[in-house]
Amino acid sequence: MNRTTIWVMTLAAGIVVANNYYNQPLLVDFVHAFHASSREVGAVPILTQMGYACGLVFLLPLGDMIERRQLVTFLLTLACLSLIAVALSPNVAWLASASFILGFTSVVPQVLPAFAAQLAEPKDRGRIVGHIMGGLLCGILLSRFVAGFTGRYLGWSAIYWIAAGLMLVLTVALRATLPHAAPRFKGHYFALLRSLGTLLMEQPVLRQTAAVAALQFAAFSAFWTTLAFELYSLPAHYGSAVAGSFGLVGIVGVLAAPQVGRFADRKSARFAVLVASFIFFAGFVIFVLTDSAMAGLVAGVILLDLGMQSAHVSNMARNYALKVDAFSRLNTVYMATRFVGGAAGATFGNFAWSAWGWPGVCAVCLILSGAALLLQFVAPARD
Repeated sequence: MNRTTIWVMTLAAGIVVANNYYNQPLLVDFVHAFHASSREVGAVPILTQMGYACGLVFLLPLGDMIERRQLVTFLLTLACLSLIAVALSPNVAWLASASFILGFTSVVPQVLPAFAAQLAEPKDRGRIVGHIMGGLLCGILLSRFVAGFTGRYLGWSAIYWIAAGLMLVLTVALRATLPHAAPRFKGHYFALLRSLGTLLMEQPVLRQTAAVAALQFAAFSAFWTTLAFELYSLPAHYGSAVAGSFGLVGIVGVLAAPQVGRFADRKSARFAVLVASFIFFAGFVIFVLTDSAMAGLVAGVILLDLGMQSAHVSNMARNYALKVDAFSRLNTVYMATRFVGGAAGATFGNFAWSAWGWPGVCAVCLILSGAALLLQFVAPARD
């Protein structure tokens, strides 16, 4: 693969995945704009994650069946329309429903790594996937920062109008840059979906990577869907701009992704996941020990993003080594399970915040991240 194609894929992954995370630093803004409670507004990120999980199950497998460049163009068009629907929301019910559709249509960031894995040489696969995943994480982190400041100065809907325009630009850029790649699956759509269950049953490594990722992303989502509420509850009443700024703190994870991919290529992706899981767990321990001190929040977020991204890239490297003719479907099983975990974690976090406040959220996150770590010892899967 040439460097231009890799960089365009990387930028596109970051820009599109941001659609799913703009709402997190804006939750307090939604409360004020729609005169709603934090629990009602908390449904917005939950439904966004659920929509993304559904999109991964029903749309992402098409990457093995349909020419991927055409699929990317179609999905970006749908994402653009979904962003416009969110921007026009007149109430929380509309906002939550449109956010579900937005998550459902914003799966291009998961089509692209499988596309790149198909095009890359096996010796370079981890590095290139790590590069694209670094762009994806950068998009997640910057989305919170940009949405927070845009919401503060231009209103919450402005970021969704801007994002809709970016989808149109990306449609043209990717259409011109991506090479043609013939699909490898021969059969009908329902056979394609049935094969997901077959892969899950036949591949113990896939079952472990998916379970670990789901537990970690559940903890990650529980934290991020309540952080804005915790910051606003502090004496300074920090708003969306400060909540969004925490997205920049995790930039260490972006810088680590390509290096982790290289390590997974040369050494052991399984060992890399284990080390990353310890780092991830340590981030929540810091939150508990520092009790909402700003320095503790910053240090914990750095460890969370570093651990999360390192484990994610290494898990994907393990998956792509399993079956070369099923990259999209392997990614479907893994990512759908991961985002079901994310939706569940957002639900747990929202409930814990309403019932027990920040200590409850931290307890939930410790249990989930600890379970992901324990699973690798209790039920190891050899590559």
